[in-house]
Amino acid sequence: MMIGINDDEFIRGDVPMTKQEIRILTIAKAKIKPGDTVIDIGAGTGSLSIEAAKIARQVFAIEKNPDAVDLIEQNAEKFSVNNIIIINAEAPKSLSAIKNVDVVLIGGSGGFLKNILETIDKRLKAGGRIVINAITIQTLNDAVDYFKNHSNYKYDAIQVQINRLQQIGHYDMSKALNPIFIISAEKL
Repeated sequence: MMIGINDDEFIRGDVPMTKQEIRILTIAKAKIKPGDTVIDIGAGTGSLSIEAAKIARQVFAIEKNPDAVDLIEQNAEKFSVNNIIIINAEAPKSLSAIKNVDVVLIGGSGGFLKNILETIDKRLKAGGRIVINAITIQTLNDAVDYFKNHSNYKYDAIQVQINRLQQIGHYDMSKALNPIFIISAEKL
């Protein structure tokens, strides 16, 4: 299945969105398969949820911001994906009814990353994957600390810096996007 929808194809509004290059890397690290159940926590515009839904059996998009929930609905309709269940709530409370998960994507944790990971651990199948996109050092530290202290996970982390060329008159100039840490873990 083809991934990598252009950013400008998404209905965005004033809600954060995972950029195309980061979505591609996140989906690759997640190793989503056609029969998988995926949770996207902090789904924002739904860009990762949409990309995951093109591969997975079912995607739960967890988002606490009502404006973002509207954007997820609009984007799901625009890209004709009907296997996304949108939950307008804060994690980890919103995860109680979801069981037997194959992949969890975390783009926003609202400061509750440790609690979210503890809750996910009870729902994630053996061999399941967690991919966390972290923009802050604190989130990176919390994620790595969690996985270091839980021997039932093997993990790795990368930092990605994307620069896009921007035309300025006759010149092309590098325009940097925020660097992102991508932490991926597999449950043993």
